[in-house]
Amino acid sequence: METMSRAQARRAAVAAQGFGGPARRGPPARRTIAAEVERLGLLQLDSVNVAVRAHYAPLFSRLGPYDRDTLDALAWPQTPAQRRRRTMVEFWVHEASLLPIDEWPLFRWRMRDNAARRSRWLGAALDDHPEILDAVTTAIAEHGPLEAGEVEAVLGGGGDRKARAYGGWWQRSDVKVACEHLFATGELTTGTRRGFRRAYELTERVVPPDIHARDPARDASMRELIRRAARVQGVATEPDLRDHYRLPPAESQAAVAELVDAGELVPVQVEGWTAPAYRTPETRLPRRVTGRALLAPFDPLIWFRARTLRLFDFHYRIGIYTPAEKRTHGYYVFPFLLDGRLVARVDLKADRALGVLRVPGAFLEEGADEGKVAAELAAELATMAEWLGLEGVLVDGGGDLAAALGQAVKAGGWT
Repeated sequence: METMSRAQARRAAVAAQGFGGPARRGPPARRTIAAEVERLGLLQLDSVNVAVRAHYAPLFSRLGPYDRDTLDALAWPQTPAQRRRRTMVEFWVHEASLLPIDEWPLFRWRMRDNAARRSRWLGAALDDHPEILDAVTTAIAEHGPLEAGEVEAVLGGGGDRKARAYGGWWQRSDVKVACEHLFATGELTTGTRRGFRRAYELTERVVPPDIHARDPARDASMRELIRRAARVQGVATEPDLRDHYRLPPAESQAAVAELVDAGELVPVQVEGWTAPAYRTPETRLPRRVTGRALLAPFDPLIWFRARTLRLFDFHYRIGIYTPAEKRTHGYYVFPFLLDGRLVARVDLKADRALGVLRVPGAFLEEGADEGKVAAELAAELATMAEWLGLEGVLVDGGGDLAAALGQAVKAGGWT
């Protein structure tokens, strides 16, 4: 079996994720943004907006400052012209996610699984009202795209004449879970978003007909999703590959074995890893990786925490799910990638009232060069602040890197 050092595996993973490429050269074009999402396979969605919403950050990390309105138009178009150029659609992939629209058929197996697990979305409370699904679908077909509250208004919640015309009456919570069930089974998707609120639409009116008509076999979908995960992870164990799209363990293991037999995955033994790893024949093995990036908590390079520890010797937990007294580094912490290594972490908050990117905490990783890290991190924070429309950076918290970082920010004139 091919062997690889931990450093080689780390560089391969970082390069496959889109880091260490050509220097940033101004705002990227629409096609560059779409191509980056296609390469990553998905952008995880999350409602937290402490610094910047989760789906915006990975593209900034890889491409530098870009127009977030361009990404919005590719994902949630508002005009007919934008709808013709739509390249993304929402579904449950790695949690709630944006994915390239041509990947949507690869998850028909999950839609069928969700349909079979009806109670996961609807619960027993709605078992007495199965007609609500048809009513919601009809309302959106006639009036969509609609938010859940708008669907409830169309149905005339409370049992009035309009509700009875649709076959019943329901509480708003019933309508919401019905919308989510139909979303999970592929009948609905997000037509657009308004203030990050999902407006549901018939999937057949969002996904182009030729893509919507595709229905690949379940095992073929599993193999294709493993292929895509392997390309974007560089070097990965089977659980790493499985996690990218949250695949069922047994089917993921079977797909990996089949791709190894076909020569599409190469088994690799990585120094210090207890499980076998795999790479594609095309995986780049660079001698060095350069460049810097702030990584949001839901960035695909670090979202699988066991892999992050194995690759970078970096134990990472974000604080949003942790009681305040148990947080070690802050509430919404961004690891800092510099020349292929995670060298620091910063707690960040976009303080829109003050017009600054606040740093409530900054921490240096063991063995990292404090002066170099502080200078590079200060410059990247300033770039991020400008991208977010903020006027500067304010280091006002603790941590062993805070003093040096504050001095670097001041020296750069970014306060």
